[in-house]
Amino acid sequence: MKTKTIFIALILLFFLPAFTIYAQKADFSGKWTLNKEKTNLTDNQLFLSKITIQHKSDSLLTTRVYENGNGEEYPFEENLSLDGKECKIVIFDMPRTSKATRSDTDGSVMIESTTTFNGNNGAEDVTAKETWKVDNEGQMLTLEFNNKMSGNETTGTYYYNKVK
Repeated sequence: MKTKTIFIALILLFFLPAFTIYAQKADFSGKWTLNKEKTNLTDNQLFLSKITIQHKSDSLLTTRVYENGNGEEYPFEENLSLDGKECKIVIFDMPRTSKATRSDTDGSVMIESTTTFNGNNGAEDVTAKETWKVDNEGQMLTLEFNNKMSGNETTGTYYYNKVK
C-alpha cells in the first residue's frame, strides 16, 4: 500500500506541472518587428512596423510604431485592459477609443478601435478589428486585421518576429 501511494505521488509530481504549463495562455510581452518577407504590404499604406508589449494578466501596455512608405515613423502608447472596457486616448490630435478582450479558448487577444481624423470632407472614422496570436514557441506574433473607412475595407495578416 505504501509503495502504491509513493508511486501515485511520483506520477502526480511529474505530470501535474506538465498540465499547468499546457494550461497557461500565450505571453505577448516583448519587442516585435514586422517580418516583411512573410507579410504582404501594399504600396503607400501606413503599416504597423514594430510593437512593444507589456502583457499582464489583466492588461496590455503597447507602444505601436506605424511607418509609411518613406520610412517615417509614428509611435504611440496605449494601455488596454483585457476585460472589454473602453480606453480613450488622443494620437496626433486624433481621438481613439479601443477595447480588448482575451479568448478563453485559444488565448488570442481581440482589439477593436475607432480613430477619428479630419479628412477632406470633415471628421471621419477608421474602425479596426485585430486578432493577435502568438505561436507555441513564443517567437512569432500574428496580427489579423480588418479596417473600415469611407466604405472601403482592408483585411490582411501581419507577421512579427520577437526581438531577442
